[in-house]
Amino acid sequence: MMRLSRDLAGPCLAPSGSVIAVGAFDGLHRGHQALLTQVRVRAQALGCSPVVVSFEPLPRAFFSASPVPRLSSVREKLRGFAAAGIEQALLLRFNTALTAMSAEDFVQRVLVDRLATREVWVGSDFRFGHKRGGDVALLERMGAQLGFVACTMPPVHFDGARVSASRARMLLAAGEFSGAEPLLGRPFVIDGKVEYGNQLGRTLGFPTANIHLQQRVSPVHGIFAVRVGLGEGECSWPGVASLGVRPTVNEVSEPLLEVHLFDFEGDLYGQRMAVQFVAKLRDEMKFDGLEALKAQMNLDARMARELLGMNSRLVEA
Repeated sequence: MMRLSRDLAGPCLAPSGSVIAVGAFDGLHRGHQALLTQVRVRAQALGCSPVVVSFEPLPRAFFSASPVPRLSSVREKLRGFAAAGIEQALLLRFNTALTAMSAEDFVQRVLVDRLATREVWVGSDFRFGHKRGGDVALLERMGAQLGFVACTMPPVHFDGARVSASRARMLLAAGEFSGAEPLLGRPFVIDGKVEYGNQLGRTLGFPTANIHLQQRVSPVHGIFAVRVGLGEGECSWPGVASLGVRPTVNEVSEPLLEVHLFDFEGDLYGQRMAVQFVAKLRDEMKFDGLEALKAQMNLDARMARELLGMNSRLVEA
């Protein structure tokens, strides 16, 4: 089982030494996956622990004046580390104190004192420390002095371009889920716990399971054909989903994921649900009353059923 630590200071977390990957790791795309595989292989060869150093909130979100979309929640990111064979994750709080730390102090206090690193793996464009003062060259110089090796991971390419989180976010925002999947190495999924709503969907003939995104900003918004996984099950149950602020009725301040599972009977409250986005149907829009909204929901359901390979069925308004 992977161990998780949040504190910058404390006893050494890897007394037998470590091989470390450092980065934000939003989405754990194929480039990240290749890096984590390399760290696990090298740690096994050296007889030490494979470790990840990452940050929450994401550095780009900390410095941004506006909300920044992200590909994965903290829970999803940590679960991905564990699945990749990482034994220890140091998830540092990215705050004012950390941004004030010099690159040299970061190397000494985090990589050496806290993790007893023997190898550090980063991307070739990796920058860190106060005002991004540290780079691969600094890691190499300090490694020669302190007894570790700095290594760079070459970028992974797909379809002639570099795999990156920003490229995946752009494709998802455009509804290009089939284009983003090869970059992520898996379909795009949002998971969370089903919470109580106002049950308006039930009165319109479309009962929904609601997932609040909390502080997470999604790269996708609109109406979608989806497949849903319940508990630890695969995403196989067909449905239609809305991710937005519900402008027609009971508008909310933060985006809400509402999922209607086709032909489902049962109580989902309190369960974890994974929602796989298959195709975008349309953007969210405001309708002139509930009857117009209900008519459009019927059309959305029919289109989603067709896209998911089901027999189309238009529910009578």
